This record gives sequence, structure tokens and C-alpha cells, in this order.
Amino acid sequence: MTTATALPHIAHLINGQSAQGGTRSQDVFNPATGQAQKRVLLADKPTTAQAITNAQAAFPAWRATPPLKRARVMSQLKVLLEQHAEELCALITSEHGKVLPDALGELQRGIENVEYASYCPELLKGEHSKNVGPAIDSWSEFQPLGVCAGITPFNFPAMVPLWMWPMAVACGNTFVLKPSERDPSSTLRIAELALEAGLPPGVLNVVHGDKEAVDTLLLDARVKAISFVGSTPVAEHIYSTGCANGKRVQALGGAKNHAVVMPDADVTNAVSALMGAAFGSCGERCMAIPLVVAVGDATADAVMAGLTVEIAKMKVGPGTTPGMDMGPLVTKAHLDKVKAYVDQGINDGATLVVDGRALSVAGFEGGYFLGPCLFDHVKPGMKIYQEEIFGPVLGMVRVQTLQEAMDLIDAHAYGNGTCIFTRDGEAARYFTDNIQVGMVGVNVALPVPVACHSFGGWKRSLFGDLSAYGPDAVRFYTQRKTITQRWSASSAREGAVFSFPSSR
Repeated sequence: MTTATALPHIAHLINGQSAQGGTRSQDVFNPATGQAQKRVLLADKPTTAQAITNAQAAFPAWRATPPLKRARVMSQLKVLLEQHAEELCALITSEHGKVLPDALGELQRGIENVEYASYCPELLKGEHSKNVGPAIDSWSEFQPLGVCAGITPFNFPAMVPLWMWPMAVACGNTFVLKPSERDPSSTLRIAELALEAGLPPGVLNVVHGDKEAVDTLLLDARVKAISFVGSTPVAEHIYSTGCANGKRVQALGGAKNHAVVMPDADVTNAVSALMGAAFGSCGERCMAIPLVVAVGDATADAVMAGLTVEIAKMKVGPGTTPGMDMGPLVTKAHLDKVKAYVDQGINDGATLVVDGRALSVAGFEGGYFLGPCLFDHVKPGMKIYQEEIFGPVLGMVRVQTLQEAMDLIDAHAYGNGTCIFTRDGEAARYFTDNIQVGMVGVNVALPVPVACHSFGGWKRSLFGDLSAYGPDAVRFYTQRKTITQRWSASSAREGAVFSFPSSR
């Protein structure tokens, strides 16, 4: 068996160079085997502070770099990401566990955000008004903030960092990225490709770590803005601490997304969509569907029958094996946590229709595999209804009307995503107009916005005024400056004016 000391180490990337830093490290596991394959260094305060120092030193020159040149770096990065897609997907799957086609989908969504950042010359254009007063012109500019930071989760090690730093640096900022220490290799490799694309040293720095690194980013006054994606308790802490230290903060938290199925829905298509939304990436998505709200018992029975049939066809195994639908969960601790939720659901009175707890994958008995689980008769107030499970557990809630379904959704603490399956345009329009959720799908189970729109939930799913990527990212990573300018004719002579200036 490979000893921990023989495992290859994952270092930080500071000022364009591989950097050691911190006396602590932890194992990075292959979830399909349960075996440690690497060790990642955990940055201490001095290491994180050094990354901030280098980002601050790189800022003046990068800020002065024309947006078109910044855009060309993003365009070249897009090309490199596409050329290295196979390598990057292999890294994602080896450390997260998701199947390779899902890893590719994640990467492609990230590339779309890089492509959007390459439009920065257009996105950063200000507004100009001539002759707002006698010989007076006024215009606005979007100027960078300085050093920005990002703290990203394990479930999308390529995509979520690409929500953040490409737009931040395209807007003229420099960046310190703290990815998840559970699966950091793909994130680090993308940062190396950014250097190859022409990003100057120090503009993007990557430090691996845990609370010590995060606290350093939160407390250091040189960091002007922080973006975060993760659980709601941590998001709330990041938001409150960052704001208390004078930072602009965008903190995306947890979710409990409901899918409403109406009596007139195309049940076959709805079931297919729900399968992917509930069990894709082993349910480790903030936009996953863990709850189906069926309107009417006949609808519920039809959807439950369809789900049961489709779940029986699912193939669960290592993400590298062709034809698999679902891989393992990310860690042993998370596997145990999800199993405990299933146990709790049974204890609370929900009906477990499909039990995936006993799944064993031949040849991979040490992997963190859990088969798909399906509950019926889930009720509000049950733990599996209220809390984010983040695993392959789907529950059905039975209601009698659309309004009852909407009342359930609106009453929930989270408001990240939701969807409705129906053929009725009036019902769909009423749902989309009135539901208290940030991202809504109609016959679309995963209504994740494309790169030119912004991603963000409501209620306890988002802390801060601006959503992730898209147009909101430009606003988040810049500050508006308005200039009013007057050039009087050399022959003009005017006396002092003591009234408040106006255009009259």
C-alpha cells in the first residue's frame, strides 16, 4: 500500500510559480477506490498573505492593461481549455468522482464564462452625456476594485472558479483563489493554463487551505471583494465577516429545489428530466432536484411508477468506466452523512420506495458508492424535506393544487431553483411570475442560466445584492466612477455662483 509520505504533493500557485507554504497537509482521495492518491498543502496565514501581497503588486500594471489585451488572454484561455479538456475531465473525475461526461459538461459551462469574460471591452464601456450643462460633459466609467478573492466548493472544481476569476481579472482586478482542498487538481491546472494563455504572474494566485486561509482572506484589508459558493451557514459567516471588514461580498449558499409536476404534464419526459436532475453528479449540485411536488395522487402515482422503473436501469460505478450514470460521493464522511439522512427519513415516517444503501460495486468495494434512493409521502417538517442532503436522495411530496405546491416552496428557507412541468401556459406563467425563487424552469429541471445571464437564488440561498457571473459579475467586480468636465472658452469670464448648480 502506498504510504502517505510517498504521495505526490499539490502545491500553491503564487506569483506565477509553484509555491510551498504551511506545515499542514491532507490527503486527496479517489472516491471510486477510497484510496489516498495525493496530498494537498494547506496554506497558513503567512502563505495566504504572501499571495495577497503578490496580487496587490500585480494590480497597477494589470489595471492599466487595455481591456482588449485582457480579452485576448481570455480568448486564448478558452482555446487551451478546449485543447486540454480530456486531461481536465480526468482530474475532475479522479478527485470528485462524477462520471466523465458530467465532468465535460461542467467544464464546458465554465468555458462559456471564460468566453463571456472575453467580451470585456464591450461590457466595460461606460455611459457618456454631452452638454449636461453649458459646455459641460459627463460620463461614467467602470473601474476595478483591486485584489479580489474567491472561495469555491468541491462539487464543481472547474466550473465555479471559472464563474469568478475570469470576469474579475477581465475587469482589471487581481485575484486570490482558495479552491476546495478535497479536489484541487483541476482548479490548479486551469490556473496554470491561464499563465500559458498570457496572464501575467501575480494576477491569479491559488492557495489551498481550510479555515486559516479563509479567515486570512476575510480579515486582510487589502482584499476588496470576496465571492463564495458553499453551504448556507458558511455563506452567512463569509458575508457577515467580510462585510464587517469593509469588503464587497457575494456568498451563494445552499438549496432545496422543488419540481412541481402538474396533472397535464408529459410524465414520461418529466420523469426523464427528474432522473438527471436528482441523480446526476450523485446529487452533489446546488441546482439538483431533491423534491418532487406532485399535484394530485394520480400524478404522484404515475411519476413514482416512472421513477421506479428508470432507477432500476441506472448504472452506478467509477466515473471513468464508460456507460455509468452515476459515480461515488466525494468522501467517506459525506457518504455516511447522506446515509444518515436516509435513516432519518425512514424514522420520520416517509416511505422508502428504493433503497440504495446496500449498493456494492464489484472491484471497488472501498469506494464511496450509494445507490439512488427514492422516498414517497415526504412531509414538510421532516429533516429530509427541510435540509439540503447533497446526495442521490429524491423525495416526493403529494399536494392537491398548484397553489398548495407554491405555498410549500415559498415557505421554505431556501429559494435557489425550482421548476414546473406542465402543458398549460397560464399555469406556467402564474408560477414563474409569483414563485419566490431566484431561478425558475418551465419543463426544464435544471434552469442554470447561461453565461450571459446571472446565477443566483433568493432567501437563504444568496447573501449579497449581486448574483454570480453574467452582467452581475461586471457590477460586482467594478466600481462606477462618474466624471463631470467643463472646458470654457478662453475669452469667457464668469463671476462666482453660490446657488446649487443645475442645467437651467
